[in-house]
Amino acid sequence: MRIAFVSFETVHHRETETNVRLQRVISGLSARGHDVHVLCARFWTGEERRLERDDVVYHGVAPDLESRRSFCLRLPSVLRSIGPDVIHASAQPAGQVLAASGASTLTRAPLVVEWYGEEGVDDGRLRQWATGRPDRIVTPSRLVQTWVRELGVDGDRIEVIPNPVEMDRIRETPPGDAADVVYARRLDEEANVESLLLALAELRDREWSATILGDGPERETYEGLARDLRIDDRVTFVGETTRDERIAAYRSAHVFVQTARHSVFPTELLWALASGCVGVVEYHVDSSAHELVEGRERGFRVTNEDELVDAIVEAGDLEHRTDDERFAEFDRDRVIERYVESYREIQDERGLF
Repeated sequence: MRIAFVSFETVHHRETETNVRLQRVISGLSARGHDVHVLCARFWTGEERRLERDDVVYHGVAPDLESRRSFCLRLPSVLRSIGPDVIHASAQPAGQVLAASGASTLTRAPLVVEWYGEEGVDDGRLRQWATGRPDRIVTPSRLVQTWVRELGVDGDRIEVIPNPVEMDRIRETPPGDAADVVYARRLDEEANVESLLLALAELRDREWSATILGDGPERETYEGLARDLRIDDRVTFVGETTRDERIAAYRSAHVFVQTARHSVFPTELLWALASGCVGVVEYHVDSSAHELVEGRERGFRVTNEDELVDAIVEAGDLEHRTDDERFAEFDRDRVIERYVESYREIQDERGLF
């Protein structure tokens, strides 16, 4: 299948959650033998308009990130020259969705829009026009699905496909140094690590250790709070880590606590759950984290500090594991297959099979 991705900005320009997610899909489809093209602003040096990298063809439709208007104007003609079976566009910026929609009509290729929701949902007129064009909109969680539906999109046109994990990689990574509780995220004002630290302080008469993975502008504030609460001798702030280092930490830990106020998809929570951690999630209206633990024996959803304290204690009584096969449905190969199935479904709906 020939798939044309439309993304003015890519992970090669800026490593945002949205761009990383789209690159995973691009790489996954290419690895399965699909003919993958990416239409974007040029991120390479030189005047060549095409670049082949890792079996993916990148088309520099615009010379740089300052040329958004020319990108949208040139997009239909470049898409028509590729002749894709499916067009898959990122929702940001909305103008590229409108341009891709025009190309979809010209090429008769169905249009899928990837709506990650990292920057929220703009309800402006251009955004609302863009939502009416795709054959299907893919979101990472029910939370983002709800945001899109509130713009007036028919729920039947929205599909939830999560971020993936790699189960083989988890099994092959040795556990690291043991810790009872682990937290992982960029340490900004939305991280809400104070909820975890306050809960742990209530448990200072028990034996426990905690590891905080990640760095960010609020790290010193959180480290200061741990000192003020007199638990800094049992809380280790590790800073930035690699994926393998995080897997090792999750496999050795007993409980992963998610307290962040904003998360369109809790990627680190999912890796931790697949690595055997018990999940404790503090509910917040702009976070989808609770979706991963609802209805699961090894998952707790709490709404206040007292419940968080109780859940950490109860989670500690559950069996320690180093992986959990119940999360195999989130494995990378299965997630990529869901995209392929989605493409085939909309092709069938259009009578293109």
